[in-house]
Amino acid sequence: MQAFPKHEPLTDPELDRLGEFLHACKGGRAMNIEELDGFFAALIAGPETVMPSEYYPHIFGGSIEETCEFENLDEANAILSLMMRHWNTIAGTLYADEPYLPVLLEDGKGVAHANDWARGFMRGVELRREHWADLINDEEHSGSILPMMMLHHQPEPAPAMRPNPITPEQREDISRHIAVGLVQIYRYYRRERGVSPVGRSSSRPVRREAVKVGRNDPCPCGSGRKYKHCHGRTTLH
Repeated sequence: MQAFPKHEPLTDPELDRLGEFLHACKGGRAMNIEELDGFFAALIAGPETVMPSEYYPHIFGGSIEETCEFENLDEANAILSLMMRHWNTIAGTLYADEPYLPVLLEDGKGVAHANDWARGFMRGVELRREHWADLINDEEHSGSILPMMMLHHQPEPAPAMRPNPITPEQREDISRHIAVGLVQIYRYYRRERGVSPVGRSSSRPVRREAVKVGRNDPCPCGSGRKYKHCHGRTTLH
């Protein structure tokens, strides 16, 4: 069996660079780095493969050509490479049957609320809601997604949707259960597909390759047009 290749996790400066780029996207609807982490986790652990052309608009808050401004082609390739490295880090960790520790942002008091991570995760669930229903309605295994759902609904303005107040101690405990629940979800959907645990199967998770984009290559936004006539024409300066 060929093992899933190891990838160096993004360093703190690289996470900061990616987070700053997302923050600068036009429209103010792009994910922050914590929400992106949760979003990727759901797409990787979930029941069905989702292609970048479908999920990119959710990350950037719109189409790449409308929201992103790259200084040059090198920056475009660098940002996409950081995203794919982060994807592969999560995928490789889960494939190794190891808990993946979420990337969480701290507030001014040093508290990691994890609400954005849960929001990103549930946005990933929404992309394939009908397929996630099997897990959510499974009494034996639905507990694995409860930490994500609790933190997702906790900031809800509507009282009917909002769970009971969460103490700092409870929040820390729920955040720890995210990592455990994520592994359980990954196992659940691999089992549903008839895939054996690591070490007994040649099946591998989807690995995203950060292939460099050339001027005459198809645009990564999924439009089908050449990069120089699409994203390269409208956002490079």
